[in-house]
Amino acid sequence: MEKFKKHWEIQHNWQLIFPFLGIVILGYSSFKISKALLSDYGLAFVIIGALIGYYLILKFTLFLFKKLEKKWILDYKWEMIRVFIVFAVTGSSSLFVGRPIIKLLGITKENLNPILYWILFIIIGLIFYQILLVTFGWLFGQFKFFWEFEKKMLKRFGFKRFLD
Repeated sequence: MEKFKKHWEIQHNWQLIFPFLGIVILGYSSFKISKALLSDYGLAFVIIGALIGYYLILKFTLFLFKKLEKKWILDYKWEMIRVFIVFAVTGSSSLFVGRPIIKLLGITKENLNPILYWILFIIIGLIFYQILLVTFGWLFGQFKFFWEFEKKMLKRFGFKRFLD
């Protein structure tokens, strides 16, 4: 355990919650993906697929950590896990918020061209993604990181004049 703490630069035991949450979220995601792809083949295939998916997603995530460690300015390595969790929660939440909003506006696939529907759905999702990203960043104690990230993203979308 000490080796793990040293590798992730964990100074206090409460910080272990973020690697634990990361492992749980990774396991849940790999199970959901496996279930969506292999549910017709039975539970054994779903579990085997989930284990293989877990391993592959973990390897990919650790690869991303190494690449982004130099790019993102964070005080400790364990904070990267917190940032990844914020991105995961924000992405999922923007879908949960976007669906009711688009229904509230009376927009459905049946009364609108499907291509136009998905374009509007993505635009509405992006708007709420921006708001939720900063909100969840604040809740997870990474407001400064996500506010700077948000400003860069908005500049890329062409909103530079509003941020100056």
